[in-house]
Amino acid sequence: MAKKGGSGFGKFVLGFLIGVAAVAAGIFLYFRFGSLPVAVADKPFPFEKQIVHVPLNARIASEMKTPPFGISEDVFEGGAHVYMEDCASCHGTPGHDLPYASHMYPRAPQLWKKHKGGKVVGVSDDEPGETYWKVANGIRLTGMPSYDHVLSETQMWQVTLLLKNADKQLPDPVTQILSGTSR
Repeated sequence: MAKKGGSGFGKFVLGFLIGVAAVAAGIFLYFRFGSLPVAVADKPFPFEKQIVHVPLNARIASEMKTPPFGISEDVFEGGAHVYMEDCASCHGTPGHDLPYASHMYPRAPQLWKKHKGGKVVGVSDDEPGETYWKVANGIRLTGMPSYDHVLSETQMWQVTLLLKNADKQLPDPVTQILSGTSR
């Protein structure tokens, strides 16, 4: 009489390995021949935003800094100049959205506009250290570049503190810079 004890486990392991190989082959074929969401207008992968934001938020939380100086009209003016030179082309200016920004993926947020259904303007509800991190490091797969080697630390903090206060009345010279009417 033959023993049956080992053959059931062997069949299970073989079935498991075949299943894993079939799933891997299916994923490969989907990536190779499927209609992947790679165009800006395509619907995102299931859980794509969560998959990207969880590690992003964790990294920012672990590396967040505090501003080395406070706010003032000079800080806002410096931030407004940086914003107009390096940020406005994607994120718009107060009262002026950019039509093509809505066709970026992910959308470039309009930083001078209230969120839908809320009172928060742009990133004014974010901690300054979070915005600074995003300016300094950029965000992969979003179009947000790193400005760490483009702007000085002071300039990055100036634009960060300006955006933190985007929901408040800014001094006239700052609003003139942001509207493009300053000399």
